[in-house]
Amino acid sequence: MWKRALDRAGVGEPRLRRDYTEQRRAARRYRTAEYAAARLLLPAGLLPHVVAAVAFMHDTDERIDRGTPDERAAALAEWDGLVRKAFAEGDSGLPVLRCLVRTSEHHPGVRAHVEDFLRGCEREVAWRTIADDEELERYVREYCLPALMLTACLFAPGDKAARAAFTDGCHRLIRAMQRIDFLEDLSEDVRAGRAGVPADAVARHGADLTRPDAALGRLVEEQADLAASDLAAVSLTGLVAPSYRPFVRALVGVQHLRLDAMRRAGASLATRASGPPAPAAAALLLRETAARRVRWAPGAGASGK
Repeated sequence: MWKRALDRAGVGEPRLRRDYTEQRRAARRYRTAEYAAARLLLPAGLLPHVVAAVAFMHDTDERIDRGTPDERAAALAEWDGLVRKAFAEGDSGLPVLRCLVRTSEHHPGVRAHVEDFLRGCEREVAWRTIADDEELERYVREYCLPALMLTACLFAPGDKAARAAFTDGCHRLIRAMQRIDFLEDLSEDVRAGRAGVPADAVARHGADLTRPDAALGRLVEEQADLAASDLAAVSLTGLVAPSYRPFVRALVGVQHLRLDAMRRAGASLATRASGPPAPAAAALLLRETAARRVRWAPGAGASGK
């Protein structure tokens, strides 16, 4: 299947095929459930380009996520220079950038989202705490949304009004995902000194982020409710082409599974990470895969609803 995907994506050169295969491994490690959804549900020719965008985003995050704020800023400046050099020369010594450049040749809109994402990384390297929901919103708008749009732009609608509605839906989706991220990784983030749960909410509940008690449980439930509200308002499937709808439904469905797991974990998030249960995620993907096969079977029609 992967070789066919590379063929359909227009990736023929042996070195680039190896490069994309390397990025596929990275993307699979980074977001296992979401990668499985992309592999099973996206058109084959789009999968390598999604992989390239996800791998670039994750590689960037790894490079700028360690050290002091000054060290992180220096790492970002160096990386920004390497990315711009790759685009200027149409090549790079780094496989992840070779793939990104090729993907942007096939999908020219990617380049603008790379620029937005790199600008947003300036906020990512600078923050130490999130004061309140207003600051969380700035973080989502300036960093998280551009990160999501690196991949989402690959299947966004072409119509201007539909594209604006699609971006708004992506904004709500990534805001929910970021709240979930901050709680799933709470114990690790606290040890690193960069907990992302809004500080005013922590103070309001009198929670100690290192202690699995009732106060932390109330904080988790409040943040889960806010994420659930955003997820309930996400309406993306009707805006994309029918061939992309199973993937979009599965992507949103995985976030609901993550949210449910987070609620069950509750205050224990102080001591352990959370994530979507593998059996439930597999069942979701199997349902969407079966529905996709039926929908696109000869004579079945292609309503894509």
